[in-house]
Amino acid sequence: MKTAVLSSLVAASAAQQLGGAWSQCGGAGWTGATACVSGYTCKFSNEWYSQCVPGSAAPGNDTPTTTLKTSVIAAPSATPSAPSSAPSGSISKATGTKFTIDGVTKYYAGTNSYWIGFLTSNSDVDTIMSHLQTSGLKILRVWGFNDVKTIPGSGTVYYQSFSGSTATINTGANGLQRLDYVVKSAEAHGIKLIINFVNNWTDYGGMAAYFSACGVTSNKVWYQSSKCQGMYQAYIKAVISRYRNSNAVFAWELANEPRCNGCATSILTNWIRQTSDYIRSLDSDHMIAIGDEGFGITVSGDTSYPYSFGEGLDFAANLALPNVSMGTFHFYPSSWGVSNDFGKGWVNNHAAICKQLNKPCLFEEYGTTTGGHCTVEQPWQQASLAAKDAGMAADLFWDLGEILGSTGNKAADDGNTIFYGSDDWKCLVDNHIKSIG
Repeated sequence: MKTAVLSSLVAASAAQQLGGAWSQCGGAGWTGATACVSGYTCKFSNEWYSQCVPGSAAPGNDTPTTTLKTSVIAAPSATPSAPSSAPSGSISKATGTKFTIDGVTKYYAGTNSYWIGFLTSNSDVDTIMSHLQTSGLKILRVWGFNDVKTIPGSGTVYYQSFSGSTATINTGANGLQRLDYVVKSAEAHGIKLIINFVNNWTDYGGMAAYFSACGVTSNKVWYQSSKCQGMYQAYIKAVISRYRNSNAVFAWELANEPRCNGCATSILTNWIRQTSDYIRSLDSDHMIAIGDEGFGITVSGDTSYPYSFGEGLDFAANLALPNVSMGTFHFYPSSWGVSNDFGKGWVNNHAAICKQLNKPCLFEEYGTTTGGHCTVEQPWQQASLAAKDAGMAADLFWDLGEILGSTGNKAADDGNTIFYGSDDWKCLVDNHIKSIG
């Protein structure tokens, strides 16, 4: 469905306004300023988004972009009201190569729970957050997406659906209101959330869920399609607008494990630049992460798969982008065809780049399904902690396991899972937290 946007009166009013540095200044459906303050010019990014970037154009001389878009319709809901501003000093931030959380700058530990936002029991969410709090884990990475092409049965949680050429954001009780409660509980328990916006993989929809609606057939084209990126950015804006003022947000994340196999690295670098700039235009405070696996590093004499550039990623080039706050990397040796002992060098080589660029490194995912979790993964943790003054800032194991009080069922068990209270938990959480101090 197409919608015409500006009446002549609104257009005239907007033309008299000047957008601030890095603010939005154009795009389909945009009704705000289309010119920028002195020293900035309105740069066209795609049909849905233009941004005030440093430049010499005089105020008022920029040309608005197109005013038509594929509509994105939100489902009816009562969105919880956000505080007018975040409490002073409460936003997590990067301090050189370390993270500062609640005013404390140190090395941190955490975990991943892709599934917590899909639970329908508030008490389960609160119990999980309480376990994290008492264990000393501070950072929790969660899926901020759950995309479907067919509306599921009653009560099943999903966040966004696609039909024809339309994306519909579900802000109802079985939609983003479930993520609302995760954020609310995290606030109450002092847990900081990494919230990402799309999956490279088809789990929970991913980029592939967008394909029919925006007219592409591959992730490679998705990254470069203005229509796909318009839908993606509309979803980003919807999520950020809900939690913009929450001190529970540790960082916004572009995607889970973005790849572009066989692509020139410029494709992903350009997409990362465009998306991180867009997120920064919506939120000047919270950190921004990529969510990548850390591929693409030149290491003398090592041509193994993880260091290659074959997945379209250049770790250093992407980390150097101005609105990327930290480096992220993952490690699954059995999936990547390398040994468990590969982990120490993998950690240290990423840390060295983070130290050089003076940004923190987050060992964001690591796991094994063979050899014993404690035996295999503890040395990776130790390597990361040992590099706390050489670029490393935190590590998050994959992934959190819980027995849900509401059902007695396991919340997750993919073979990598570390269950709360287990012997593996005592090794990889309790002992690790003691070592961190």
